Amino acid sequence: MLKLLDELKQVDAVAYFDPDIVVKCRWSFYNEWMSHGVALVHEVVSNDMPPTHPLRLGWQSVIRACNKKITRSLTSYLNAGFCGVSRANVSFLTTWIEILNCGINTFGLDPEKLSMNDRSHLFHVGDQDALNIAAMCTEVEISEMGPEGMDFAGGGWTMAHAAGSVKPWKKNYLLSAIRGHVPTSCDKNFWENASSPISIYLDSTIKIQQTCIRMASFVGRFYRRY
Repeated sequence: MLKLLDELKQVDAVAYFDPDIVVKCRWSFYNEWMSHGVALVHEVVSNDMPPTHPLRLGWQSVIRACNKKITRSLTSYLNAGFCGVSRANVSFLTTWIEILNCGINTFGLDPEKLSMNDRSHLFHVGDQDALNIAAMCTEVEISEMGPEGMDFAGGGWTMAHAAGSVKPWKKNYLLSAIRGHVPTSCDKNFWENASSPISIYLDSTIKIQQTCIRMASFVGRFYRRY
């Protein structure tokens, strides 16, 4: 993200999306969102993370080691699957990088691993924990949405994030339905948008998957596991 803003001088903002995210709303909304501050979304797992949470108190030592100060009291854990930054708030990205480097040099963060040890580690999920620490000490404004921002909770209208190990493009929907697992809103959103703006599947493949989803959803009306 920092490299893009550095090389493309005509760009006013940049947003990162995990490849398993589908954008559900108009793109201009993201421009509006980023104009209010760094655009971030709450996680659903461990979302409730008050200022006195032991991990936040531990993260204060990381902030001090980076010669920074806490600038805000956050109450929720943030998901690193999406981050939107305007050029005016580019210092957030440099802070994020500083936190990551500090984690590697001082706190045992291994950049080659997706996760570290258990959740008690200050950098259990390296880039995501570093994002949360950066949000605590950045000097620019941030703008947060709740877990509904990624369809982790009901009422979402911005993104559908297919978090989890089995992605929409890998699922056997009919077999899953027989096992009692119905298609999720993320599954449906993915295949509804798989043909554009960049098409990576044959039209026939998309139609087959959409038909399988409809059939699996029908089965789910009568049989499902909770």
